[in-house]
Amino acid sequence: MLTLKQIREDKDLAIKRLAVKGFDSSAIIDEIIALDDERKAIQAKVDADLAEMNNISRQIGVMFSQGKQLEANTLKQKTLDMKEATKVLQVRLSEVEQLLEQKIVLLPNFPSELVPEGKSASDNVVVRQSDNIPNLDKATALPHWELAKKYDIIDFELGVKLTGAGFPVYKGQGARLQRALISFFLDENTSAGYTEVMPPLMVNEASGFGTGQLPDKEGQMYHATVDNFYLIPTAEVPVTNIFRDVILNSKELPIKMTAYTPCFRREAGSYGKDVRGLNRLHQFDKVEIVQIAHPNESYKTLDGMVAHVENIVKKLGLPYRILRLCGGDMSFTSALTYDFEVYSAAQERWLEVSSVSNFEGFQANRLKLRFKEDGEKKTQLAHTLNGSSLALPRIVAALLENNQTEKGIHIPEVLQPYTGFEYIC
Repeated sequence: MLTLKQIREDKDLAIKRLAVKGFDSSAIIDEIIALDDERKAIQAKVDADLAEMNNISRQIGVMFSQGKQLEANTLKQKTLDMKEATKVLQVRLSEVEQLLEQKIVLLPNFPSELVPEGKSASDNVVVRQSDNIPNLDKATALPHWELAKKYDIIDFELGVKLTGAGFPVYKGQGARLQRALISFFLDENTSAGYTEVMPPLMVNEASGFGTGQLPDKEGQMYHATVDNFYLIPTAEVPVTNIFRDVILNSKELPIKMTAYTPCFRREAGSYGKDVRGLNRLHQFDKVEIVQIAHPNESYKTLDGMVAHVENIVKKLGLPYRILRLCGGDMSFTSALTYDFEVYSAAQERWLEVSSVSNFEGFQANRLKLRFKEDGEKKTQLAHTLNGSSLALPRIVAALLENNQTEKGIHIPEVLQPYTGFEYIC
């Protein structure tokens, strides 16, 4: 979440920056400033009263020693009255602090100065695009859901029987391809210095709050109500929360982690041809990269993460483009996001396969994730970053569609050591 300093430093600038995300914050910011003023006033009154009561207590001791019992008892009664008044103030202080936090968490992160203005995905800026768009025969080219059925590698109907729509069953060479991609992505990440972790697939409310999924995306998460746990929408949530309530030394930065997990998203209200097959699922596999970085280095870190994901997509031989998201298409928590899309030749459309984002100190403030410069006592908020490296469903869709031949689906050379076969046939 934003800090009070960010909000109060320049109120008009804060409102202007949040407007880039299409968020009208003027009323909430006025409420936050009013609550913060009240908090400061109450705290000042409590501190002054406590100091006065300490001073009176010393006077009472002196008066009793001098035999001035009447004066001492009068002052004693005064301190008792002040204690009762202070208790009332402290209750109100607690209420104001809670209200203040409830208002602050409603504000999204400030967008970076690099974020283009815009209201929707159509306003995103193409940063780079490859030129290897395949030219398939439209008369014979099949979309991936038909290829999956033809080669019996993904069974969507069986998934509906077992669970529901959006929960496919991978079979035979399809299952092997999934496993191959997961291993390939993890190997690429660990070779680049990321430490692999295997986190839980369910998290508590504190973890959901820490990375910004709660309360913003509560309706998109599967909720195990008896235990009050949430199925993770991405490995970002448990992996980043490893460092919740942690103070690091600057020498430990950057910290680089990667994890494979299934991901679970309700995707409420998603229907139509654009979500057919693997285009949008409720359960899917994804490999994630997460970094905890020094604030002075986080944008250099972001560029490095983008280059790393781009290199993996290139190795798969997929046509791709990189977009810098406009303010209206960004997530609640992000300061700057780059999306990767691969081209689906049979569907003739671009499919998002990765988002790589810098959250600056927004998540770190929620997580209470701080660091100290070596030899200093003062703490600072770290910066957090994450990216998909990569999400499997649409990668698989593009691989199947773009590599279909008369002989079968050709597997990219980099994956063949993992699959053990050259063609799906």
